Amino acid sequence: MSLSTHVLNAVTGTPAVAVAVTLTDAGGTVLASGYTDDDGRIGSLGGQLSSGLYRIHFDTGSYFSAAGTTTFYPEVTVAFEITDAAAHHHVPLLLSPYSYSTYRGS
Repeated sequence: MSLSTHVLNAVTGTPAVAVAVTLTDAGGTVLASGYTDDDGRIGSLGGQLSSGLYRIHFDTGSYFSAAGTTTFYPEVTVAFEITDAAAHHHVPLLLSPYSYSTYRGS
């Protein structure tokens, strides 16, 4: 199973660049970390993953602080469960200082 993510700033309509992202397993073990690129993406996070529960943590506080913007959500953690280890999974995050949204992407 492969995993990718994409973070978009919903206020500006632009990619959220240099957001720190960490992937952990159900036990909290860090499996991978990185920063979103100039398109707000991390194309491959964690390599091949098996079925199970995972969490992606987005350091939104540092992202907004670097932009000089106050935020109510200094971090966002998305928990998700992989049931098909052969499939690609994509976890996008739509972000603004006072709200966020996510969904299962393709």
